[in-house]
Amino acid sequence: MLLLVVVLAAAPLALRGTSCGHDTDFHLQNWIEIAASWHQGIFYPHWALSPNYLAGEPRFIFYPPLSWLLGGLLGLLLPWRFATLAFTLIALLGAGFGFRAMACEWMPEENANLAACLYIANPYMLFAAYERGAMAELLAAAWLPLLVLYGLRQKRAVIPLALSIAAVWLTNAPAAVMGCYMLAALVAVASLEAKSWRLVARAATAVPLGLGLAAFWLVPAICEQRWVEINRAIGPLMSVDSSFLFGWVDPSRFPPSETFGVMFHNHVLRKVSWISVSLMAATGLAALFAGRRRSPLWTPLVVVAVAICILQFRWTAPVWRLIPKLLFLQFPWRWMAVLGLIFAMLVGLALKQHTQSRHALSLSALLLSLLACELAVMCSLMFWQPCDFEDNPGAQVATFHNNGFGGADEYTPIPADNSEVQQGLPAVRLLRTPNAEEASSGDNPDWTTDPAQELPASVKVERWNASEMAAVVTAPQPGYAVLRFMDYPAWRVTANGAPVADLIRRDDGLMVIPVSAGTTQIYIHWQRTKDEWYGIAVSFAALAVTLATGLMERRRISGNRIG
Repeated sequence: MLLLVVVLAAAPLALRGTSCGHDTDFHLQNWIEIAASWHQGIFYPHWALSPNYLAGEPRFIFYPPLSWLLGGLLGLLLPWRFATLAFTLIALLGAGFGFRAMACEWMPEENANLAACLYIANPYMLFAAYERGAMAELLAAAWLPLLVLYGLRQKRAVIPLALSIAAVWLTNAPAAVMGCYMLAALVAVASLEAKSWRLVARAATAVPLGLGLAAFWLVPAICEQRWVEINRAIGPLMSVDSSFLFGWVDPSRFPPSETFGVMFHNHVLRKVSWISVSLMAATGLAALFAGRRRSPLWTPLVVVAVAICILQFRWTAPVWRLIPKLLFLQFPWRWMAVLGLIFAMLVGLALKQHTQSRHALSLSALLLSLLACELAVMCSLMFWQPCDFEDNPGAQVATFHNNGFGGADEYTPIPADNSEVQQGLPAVRLLRTPNAEEASSGDNPDWTTDPAQELPASVKVERWNASEMAAVVTAPQPGYAVLRFMDYPAWRVTANGAPVADLIRRDDGLMVIPVSAGTTQIYIHWQRTKDEWYGIAVSFAALAVTLATGLMERRRISGNRIG
């Protein structure tokens, strides 16, 4: 049944093609970028070449790696038009089997299977998959059940919990924030009920260990936020304040050019508000049935569910500002990813408590299976989004190889304005002044040459990839080589073998290198920053502790068996 629900949920992607949701193009671009980097011999790139119309950005420093590594691998193995289908199948299967593994700890296997089907087919899950195109959040749904399993089970589980925490952080940061707060609340309530601090001690050990395992990505992502416009991720229409339940943003407060975006935001918010209300009501009903004979999980699950429901309302805005990193969830309704898990779990617990006979169990199983299948078909069809010509996978690949894409505002190096990066720039220009030929306005206009500002020069680009660039500029007189390359502190620049420090700043953020008359060999390469080395060291240390702890646990278990 679980496999059938997954197939039905993903069927529109096979029958109708890629669903071009809100973020689908962003993820496809990441996957195409990674596949191209691998072809160039760069396994773990930090820099994306195609954003900002081929000027690049440090996207892969800040975006967790597991989703783009998986997407890049699928792109190598399959045609790009099948990549989102394969990714969705893998994510839904992972979510289903992860939930089933958790649920089997507290209920019969058949109930766990039914509850897993509801977890996969709940409206928010498929809204995220189809209309939002939130591929990383979808993949993170596989790890959230494991946080519950290893956080609350009675057997020792420090290492599996730490690995699950590391996995969710390496998949999707908002899901990781929600997962860690969910884990803290579940463990705290369960410990108070049991009057034991054993679960708290386990979580207190596993959380730093899990964060340590993910430190190779997490430390640079945190430390290097000071080098980019990271707060633009929670700007207008992307902030908690504009996305509470049934909220509405007044279009008149925005420029006319942004009116369509505001109206679209309001439309999506109304739709997801109804999804949230439906899921909240279904969770409340499931809690009533499951609560007649309480499972040890009932109170922790219900407390978290109530907290999630409360956080959907505007009057909780001070709470969002008070709790660390909660604002970076961007949308309160993102918590529906956790509420969908709680809903399915409470349904499974209700079945366990109230099925009194084999006949009743079979009838309940049939009805829930039909419900899960109906939800999977209805929601996937309802949320599937047609692609514009420029958004389909084939067009995305062509754009990647030609003019590149717009940049993500939050990854723009400070103090640049990525809206001033012009389209169609040559790789290297030799100009009389460092700030010549800058755009007079934003919105990434097409490049227009200014003959009065350009110097004749011979330019030979020898290498240009995500980790290094080499070019030879031969000029009749001194000038400034302006590269189609965004400046960033991790780049190390040399001219004729001598380091170039204190590069001249342009408003568009492009790299400027002074050159003398004659031939100048320019070489730029990516150099690991101190914070990256610290992160790698912490991850190795955490890995050593994990292996040592696992070995000690294995010896203890072997000793007990022999004894």
